[in-house]
Amino acid sequence: MAPWALLSPGVLVRTGHTVLTWGITLVLFLHDTELRQWEEQGELLLPLTFLLLVLGSLLLYLAVSLMDPGYVNTQPQPQEEPKEEQTAMVPQPVALRRCRYCLVLPLRARHCCACRRCVRRYDHHCPWMENCVGERNHPLFVAYLVVQLAVLLWGLHLAWSGLHFFQPWGLWLRSSGLLFATFLLLSLFSLVASLLLASHLYLVASNTTTWEFISPHRIAYLRQRSRNPFDRGLTHNLAHFFCGWPSGSWDTLWAEGEAEGGSSQDV
Repeated sequence: MAPWALLSPGVLVRTGHTVLTWGITLVLFLHDTELRQWEEQGELLLPLTFLLLVLGSLLLYLAVSLMDPGYVNTQPQPQEEPKEEQTAMVPQPVALRRCRYCLVLPLRARHCCACRRCVRRYDHHCPWMENCVGERNHPLFVAYLVVQLAVLLWGLHLAWSGLHFFQPWGLWLRSSGLLFATFLLLSLFSLVASLLLASHLYLVASNTTTWEFISPHRIAYLRQRSRNPFDRGLTHNLAHFFCGWPSGSWDTLWAEGEAEGGSSQDV
C-alpha cells in the first residue's frame, strides 16, 4: 500500500469516527458519572453492557462503511432468453437505462460521482461513512442507526449525571468543561441520529429511497406517477428489505405495479 493511501478520505473519516467514539467513552468513564460510580461500587454489568453497545455500533459502522453497497457489475454477463410463458405473464418493464460511465444502469440504480460507480437501489452517499448506502448495506445502515442512537441517548444520560452545577463557575469549568462539551456533542449527534432513523424507517416502510423521495421528477420510472410502483404494503416492504422475501427483480415489481395501476384506472 502506498503511504499516501493512508491519507485518503475514507481512512481519515473512519479513523476520526473511531477516535471520537472511544474518546467520548473515555470522558464518560473518567468523570464522576454513573459509569464511574458503578465501576467503583463493583457493579460491572451496566458498564460492560455500555462498552459492548459502543463496540457493536463501531463494528456496524465499519461494516457499512467498508462493504460493497451493491455496485453494478460493468462486465457483460450472458443472459438467458426468457421463456414465452414468463414474458406473457409479466408486463414489459421500463426501457433499459444507460449510464455514460458504467454503460448499463439497472432499475433503481444511480451513478455516484464520489464512488465513481453505479449502485443498485441507490439511497444516498454518506460522507460520514465515506461510502454509498445501497441495496446490500442499507439494512445494516438502519441497524447501525438503531444501535448508535441507543448508545448516544445512554451516553447523553451518563454525561448529564456527571454535571454538578453547585460549584463556582471557574472551578466548574475546569472540572466539568470537557464533560459539558461532550454533553453538547452527544445532544447534537442524538438529534441527527433520531432524524436519520425516523426518515429511513419511513422510507423502508414505503419501499422507497432517499433519492427517489427527494427527486421523483428527475427519475424516468417515477415521473408523472401518482403512486410508488414498488410499494407492496408495510409487511411485504419490511420483509423484502430485511429478509429479501419475496424475492424478485425491481423490473418485475415495477411492471406489476404498472399493470395494477392501469387496471385500477380502467375500472
